[in-house]
This record gives sequence, C-alpha cells and structure tokens, in this order.
Amino acid sequence: MKKLIRAEAIVPFLISLLLITALPIHISWWMWVPIFLLPDLSMLGYLINNKAGAISYNIFHHQLLAVVIAGLGYIFHQPYIELAGLVLLGHSSLDRLLGYGLKLENGFNYTHLGHIGKSENNQN
Repeated sequence: MKKLIRAEAIVPFLISLLLITALPIHISWWMWVPIFLLPDLSMLGYLINNKAGAISYNIFHHQLLAVVIAGLGYIFHQPYIELAGLVLLGHSSLDRLLGYGLKLENGFNYTHLGHIGKSENNQN
C-alpha cells in the first residue's frame, strides 16, 4: 500500500508543474530550484524539538493546505499566492514520491509512509 501511495503522488506533482507554467509569472529558470526547495525550511522546527519540527514540517507539506492556498490565489486573482500553493503541492508530492511523508512526533525519520533512512536495527 505504501508503494501505491508513493506512486500516485506523481499526479499532483505533474498537475502542479502544468499549472505553474500557465501562471502569468516570469521568473528566471535558475530561480525555480530554490523556490521549489523553500518548503524544506520548515525542518528548522526540529531545532526546537521533535514535536515542533513535526508540526512545522507537516504544515508546509500538507497537500490540502497547498490546494486551498492555490485555490485562494486563483479565486482572488493573486498569481503569487497561487504559485505558493502550487509550489507547496508540487514539493510535497515529490516528497511523497520519494518516500518522505508527513512527520510523526517520534522524530524526523518517522513518517506516515513508514521509517525513512537507515533501519533502526542496523544503526551501528
């Protein structure tokens, strides 16, 4: 089931890329990589503790929130708000595709898709 959840993440990722290209925003191609990685700044919450890290990470990687933000940008004709939502959606979808899910309060490596990184049994 986890592999299916990961695989289906390609759809919102591709949709977000398609919709981003349709926006009336013109940004240099080299700026897209840092823009696309901005949601990962939410990991800074882990500097406080695991709970704060999980909350901050999950807010910026929650796909419903991303869709709501993009929708509000569309409804109110605010292309930069729409861009923010689409970037959040695309980023979180790519994360899901790579196996990085929403974080549990146990620590960064514990996600709703399972444990990421080295297996706890093999940490020497």
